[in-house]
Amino acid sequence: MNLEAFVLGSGGMMPLPYRQLTSMLVRREGELFLFDAGEGTQVSIRRLNLRWKKITAIFISHMHADHVTGLPGILMLSSQVDREEPLYIFGPPRLAEYIEQNRRLLDMYINYDIVVREISDREVVWQGEDYSIRAFPLKHTKMCFGYALEESPRPGIFYPDKAMSQGVPRGPLWSELQSGKTVTLSDGREVRPSEVMGEPRSGRKFSYVTDSLYFPEIAKEVSNSDLFICEGMFEHGLVDSAIEKRHMTARQAAQIAQDAGNVKQLGLIHYSPRYADRELKVLLEEAREVFPNTVLTKDRMRFSIEFID
Repeated sequence: MNLEAFVLGSGGMMPLPYRQLTSMLVRREGELFLFDAGEGTQVSIRRLNLRWKKITAIFISHMHADHVTGLPGILMLSSQVDREEPLYIFGPPRLAEYIEQNRRLLDMYINYDIVVREISDREVVWQGEDYSIRAFPLKHTKMCFGYALEESPRPGIFYPDKAMSQGVPRGPLWSELQSGKTVTLSDGREVRPSEVMGEPRSGRKFSYVTDSLYFPEIAKEVSNSDLFICEGMFEHGLVDSAIEKRHMTARQAAQIAQDAGNVKQLGLIHYSPRYADRELKVLLEEAREVFPNTVLTKDRMRFSIEFID
């Protein structure tokens, strides 16, 4: 099952000619999940040839312009296709008001249902068959949330030789064991999945944090992330400015990744417009001093998130 993440915009505060505003998209099989919608989001979606009709849900971190100004365009873009499924949008208070005011004032043509749910605390906001998306509070100048998409544990490896040694014939009973069911043989004996399978294997995890003051508790929310996308807005020499604006430095983002435990890769995002692309290396160097497996995200970068076992 494919799990991919696309950087639609890596910049913060204001768009630059070479850096659009913050937005991430995650594709899991046939579903697309959008995290924030900065200005220019739909441009990157088109350039990446992603099927916006497949956007199942949108998750907004907070109600600042650089994270929501691309949302009206996404809503109008989705009216250009025959969409039958509702579009779900999650985010902090006043998100519904923002969407409704845009629809009314811009006379937006919308030919599908929009379901808006405002959140105010840590909770699971989306539950799939074998994964969930959880929101958790951050500390910014407005109510702000991070998000984590986490897959359920997978069954362990099935060992056909163990099944045969237990007398389980090849066929439907093997499938039942692999799905976690105990089976009964023709002689009345029961065989449990643990007798023919290895230990459960972990699913994959994607975490997204932007626009927050550094605080250590973020680490537990993003632990075990295969890909952790986190703002690295300033170099550490500007930590006082970061604190004043309730943002993070790249080094602080790396510290979260280090403290979280079992984070595979950190991707920095939401850079201050004070840094041209050639100047972002200072953020990368500072982060790598703490968490070596760090990369600078760039617009339209793609991450493939693989199983590790």
